[in-house]
Amino acid sequence: MKVAVFSTKYYEKEYLDKYNEDSIHQLTYFDTPLNIDSIDLTKGFDAVSLMLTGNIDEAVINKLSENKIRLIDLRSAGYDNVDISAAIKHNIKVMRVPAYSPQAIAEHAVALILTLNRKTNIAYNRIRENDFTINNLMGFNLFEKTVGVVGTGKIGRAFCTIMLGFGCKVIAYDIKQSDAMIKKGVVYKTFDKLLTLSDIISIHCPLTDDTHHLFNSLAFDKIKVGAMLINTSRGAVINTADAMDALKKEQLGYLGIDVYEGEKALFSKDLSNSNIQDDIIERLMSFNNVLITPHQAFFTIEAVEQIAMTTIKNFTDFEQGVLNGNEVTS
Repeated sequence: MKVAVFSTKYYEKEYLDKYNEDSIHQLTYFDTPLNIDSIDLTKGFDAVSLMLTGNIDEAVINKLSENKIRLIDLRSAGYDNVDISAAIKHNIKVMRVPAYSPQAIAEHAVALILTLNRKTNIAYNRIRENDFTINNLMGFNLFEKTVGVVGTGKIGRAFCTIMLGFGCKVIAYDIKQSDAMIKKGVVYKTFDKLLTLSDIISIHCPLTDDTHHLFNSLAFDKIKVGAMLINTSRGAVINTADAMDALKKEQLGYLGIDVYEGEKALFSKDLSNSNIQDDIIERLMSFNNVLITPHQAFFTIEAVEQIAMTTIKNFTDFEQGVLNGNEVTS
């Protein structure tokens, strides 16, 4: 099968080629994201593979259909950038990588917590300036703190397990409760209760109509004063402007994010010699109690290998008519 691979990152080609054994599929790599401006690149291909950076709306789907594309294969778990109903209407299958390394993302969430709490990033920069003082570096014990987990899918469950290991009291909110987590000691609460009880809140839910801006001014007014909020899920689960207001009022004590609702214009780009045209993230970066990483939570050897393996398997299973559970149908 001939596949146009869009938004190819420097590290991906090695792993995709590795698991494309005997070059069973013809992969052509493009750095550019797939959108209406790059749609002509899909001519002559059977399938496209993309990340969340592309905007696959109805207009793009129509053009893909005209170009005889039969499969959209996402190298991600999320798929909210694809108009699924339009794809179904044109008989274009959409597949994804539903899980690759829950531990990678859960562990990165913990790294954000520990860094914000113990201020190791600030200490590192001080020592490079020969400043060995510990002024304003005081943190707090995680032991016996209440950690609220929003979303207990595979990543959320991995995160719960880690925090239980720290001796934290773990509470959770999810529309579907996990019996396995309950057996481990996780207590499910309403969303409002979780906000008021948690010292640390970590977001692990998907982005849907219900979770879009779930953390807004109303939510921030309910959180425990000085609480820490961590997001390794999707950027738009947080209303970033409202989060900034909560930080300024000191209602929100710490913010750690690996995702950002305006990240498409920023993340995965070297803008060191450019003026950033995003006032909100510029303001966020000025807070000492805010830590931002560039959507790297997934970025481990194990995760990248699994993404490549599943992506190639999706191509093969589609071509052979094998159902593998990775198709998106709604």
